[in-house]
Amino acid sequence: MFNINRHVDHGAQLDHADAEILGIEAAREVERFLKYRDGHAPTPLVALPALAHELGVAAIHIKDEGHRLGLGSFKALGGSYAVIRLVLEEASRQLGRQVDVGELQTSEVKAVASRMTVSCATDGNHGRSVAQGAQLVGAKCAIFVHAGVSAERIAAIARFGAEIIRVNGNYDESVACASRVAKEKGWITVSDTSWPGYERIPGFVMQGYTALLSEALRELPELPTHVFVQAGVGGIAAAIAGHLSILLGDKRPFFVVVDPSRAACLFESARVGRAIKVPDSESTVMAMLECYEPSLVAWRILSRTADAFMTVDDDEAIAVMKRLASPLSGDPAIVSGESGGAGLAGLIQVASSKELREQADLGSDARVFLINTEGATDPKLYHALVGVSPAEVAARNC
Repeated sequence: MFNINRHVDHGAQLDHADAEILGIEAAREVERFLKYRDGHAPTPLVALPALAHELGVAAIHIKDEGHRLGLGSFKALGGSYAVIRLVLEEASRQLGRQVDVGELQTSEVKAVASRMTVSCATDGNHGRSVAQGAQLVGAKCAIFVHAGVSAERIAAIARFGAEIIRVNGNYDESVACASRVAKEKGWITVSDTSWPGYERIPGFVMQGYTALLSEALRELPELPTHVFVQAGVGGIAAAIAGHLSILLGDKRPFFVVVDPSRAACLFESARVGRAIKVPDSESTVMAMLECYEPSLVAWRILSRTADAFMTVDDDEAIAVMKRLASPLSGDPAIVSGESGGAGLAGLIQVASSKELREQADLGSDARVFLINTEGATDPKLYHALVGVSPAEVAARNC
């Protein structure tokens, strides 16, 4: 399904607070922070000229976040960044002076961090980022995981020393449980979704995501005309769409938000014109996108900056995983997890329909930017779905 955004706020400027979070200076600060992270390097921007030719567009570039900071997901940019920001703020308050990121490993700051506990609910990737950030600064960490989080992903979180708290139910129920327990225990909730009265910290998480766009824009030979980005609660889509709107104004690319059809909270919100919760139905293979209620901050931004909302089915997502693993002649292979290629699945769906191409103004001169939001964060599941291991796919580029 594909719907043009007809919200009354479409095209309006961002709220001041949102513009400040996703502004140019904020994005520069994120990149400054990243310089202090061991192992940080820009992720690859991959051109797929053969696929572009097949789909009848001028260019396709994918930012491959499967290589981000050892976590294999763009989420590495958000949760850990927010944890660092919060520790520095608390250290500044307790020490009575401004504490900068360069002091993160000092004994004074470590002492402050050791008395802090950060927590969140997760589908897997965000929890790993928060846990990694907590380990980096020396804070305690508790991660709430719902019934749908695989044992592989839980183990990957636990490796960073986080306490794992299991919650019956789905992601949204785990978010509610995590918020309630954190309030009772005096922990700091570092969520990637927002709700009434809780927006500032999810704003930091989204701010962290701007780094991948900053990197991409420095490498792209030309500005994109179209962007397709997948969404769960909407954080990554809103961060990219919001930052592009600030950078480029009326010249920003046509922006499409791609939802799983079985968890289409943003698509349905756009359809009715307000943020809504959709029913919990059959689980989607796109586990990192299985969210039934949008982040309020993300919805506020996307209602203004997204040009269309669409859905893709599970079989389309799996087909993209296989297509990226076994690309057309001349294109490199990409390891893409179950949720990682949903944006490309959206592009393929639009490119395959004359009517949708016209609605999206996707012509032969279109330059498309996509994000592979995750690599094989569950290698066993990846092998089961694609038929080969992540290592075998990566070896195809050697």
